[in-house]
This record gives sequence, structure tokens and C-alpha cells, in this order.
Amino acid sequence: MVYHAFSNEYDPEYDPEYNPDDYPATTRRNVLKLIGAFRDSGYTVENLELFRGADTAAAAVALADCEVVALGAGEPIEDAVRARLYIVLSGMLEVETDGHTGSSDGNVNRILAGESVGEQSVLDDAANLDAVHAVEETHLLVIESALAWELIDQSNAVARNLLRLMSFRIRAANALLRRRQKLGEFYRQLSLNDTLTGLYNRTWLADMLPKLVGRARAQGSPLALLMIDLDNFKKFNDTHGHLVGDAALCAAANVIRDGLRPSDFAVRYGGEELMAVLPETNGELAHMVADRLCQQMREAVLFPDMRVPLPHLTACFGVAVLDPSGDEMGLIEAADAALYRAKEAGRNCVSV
Repeated sequence: MVYHAFSNEYDPEYDPEYNPDDYPATTRRNVLKLIGAFRDSGYTVENLELFRGADTAAAAVALADCEVVALGAGEPIEDAVRARLYIVLSGMLEVETDGHTGSSDGNVNRILAGESVGEQSVLDDAANLDAVHAVEETHLLVIESALAWELIDQSNAVARNLLRLMSFRIRAANALLRRRQKLGEFYRQLSLNDTLTGLYNRTWLADMLPKLVGRARAQGSPLALLMIDLDNFKKFNDTHGHLVGDAALCAAANVIRDGLRPSDFAVRYGGEELMAVLPETNGELAHMVADRLCQQMREAVLFPDMRVPLPHLTACFGVAVLDPSGDEMGLIEAADAALYRAKEAGRNCVSV
């Protein structure tokens, strides 16, 4: 019979006469295969990073009874209950941080011969939450938590090496965290922009407009909103196709974006509806901006190299200014009402 490496429990998978059909699925599990004690393994302490500069003779005596186990290529260390330190004697491990919790982002570290894994679980006296598996046939020295603490207490060199290792891993974790934060900010910015036009989208508007309204009210400064709707856009799409319609939307978006100040914001509100948010802009100035954009929209050229020119883009503009006691919803409703009046007036115009 063959027994589990860490207990006296019979392990059927390492019995030469083992037939998996004779055991339920819960009994069939991947375990570490016991090779023998460290004293008989042929490995030496001198090649282990944790004992660099330490009394290797004393360390060899302390580790003599520790188990050396084998892990096949691709096999995991399934040890989510007890805290243990594993030192790679030969072969290589891969560690996926937080792999057992399901929250891993795929970041993988490799542990080479002489290096160790599981230090954090020993220091915390907690189960290892990292998913660890062998890249190739690997031999491991297993040091139980109690012995690891004895080695730390008895050797300043071991304690210093462990501290150096933990410091390195903390720096690496911090660097990874900074990369994750930058990547998260990158994707957050992507989520706030319309993929077709590059303008801000309604998610951005829902987040930022209340803040802009709050700042305007706190400072007593004006805030204007232009709501823009492309005239007869459905008919344009039906006549020229959706690809040309997308190009028209992008052309309109460029007119709005290029016609604003750096402190203003251009938004795709939905479909063919666009917006311009104008901080510190009163009604008179907002009307002037809308008139200029309306004119520039008429002059926009979609495809200058086409033999048959497309009809010019035109749009309705509704202008509204934040009421001193109003909120963002009231501002949007006022701009929407002004836009409706522009449509009623015959389109291709500006209304307040």
C-alpha cells in the first residue's frame, strides 16, 4: 500500500493495483508523491536561497526528517488547509496569485530550483490561496509551519533571507497593483467614450453632469447645455446606408468637438442626438456657440472625393442654461424642450 505524503491515510492512486473504477470520484484526487526524507534525498542545503549565509550544518540537521515529495508536470499542490513552506529542489513551479479564490487576473510567477513558495501562509498561519502547479517534474522539500518558525527563531540569516524575499515580493506586488490601476483607468476611460464617434457617452454624462451642476451652483457661475439632433437622419440612413450614416455621425461629432473650447464637453447622447456641455457660459454666449456650430454643420463635407456629393448635414440646436435652483435633470429637460421648438420651427436652426 502507498500512503499520503502528509498523513498515514491510505492513498489508492499510488497503489500499483489501484483501479479508479473501484473508488468514488471524491476519493480519486491528485496528491504529492512521497520520495523520502531530506537526509536521504541527495539534495543539500547550500543550494537553497532561504539558507544563504546560514549555518548549513545546523540547517541540514533541522531539515533531516522533512519530507521530499514529487509533483508531475501540470499537477497542482492541493493544500488549502495547512500552512506549509515548499522549497523547490529541482524542476519549476508556477504560482497564480489568488487562483483558489477565483479572483485571479492570470498573473503568473515562476519559482525556480532553490526558491520557495508558501512563506506568506506560514507567516499568517493561514491556508495558501495561490494556485500552484508544476511546470515540469518537480521535487519539493516540505517544511511544516512549526519547523519554519523554529528555523527563523534560531537563525538570523534565515530571518534576514525571509525578510528580503518578502520585501521583494511586496515590491513586485505593488508594481503589479500600479499596472492594474493604470489598466483599470484605461478601461474606465474607454467605458466613458462612444466607440463610434469618440465623444463622451451617457455613462460619462450621468457621472459628470451632476458634478458640473454642483460646481456651477456652488460658484454661482453659469452652465449651458446644447442639445443637438441631426435633421432627417433616419431618411439619410435609409437612402445612403448605415455605413454612410456612421460616417455622417462621425462628421457631425467632429464639427461639435472641434468647435468647442478645451473646457467644454461634447457628448453623444444617443442615436443621432449629441450634446455640448458649456461650463461658465451664459445664455447669450451659448446661443452664439450654437449658431456657429449650426453653420459649420451645414458646411461639413462627408466624402470630398465622391462623384455624386451627399446632401449637406443639418441639425437642430436646443439651448438651455442652468436655473440657479435647478438640477441636471431640469437642465436636460429645458434643452430638450428648446430642441423640440427648433424642430417645430423648420429644423436647421437654433432655439432657446
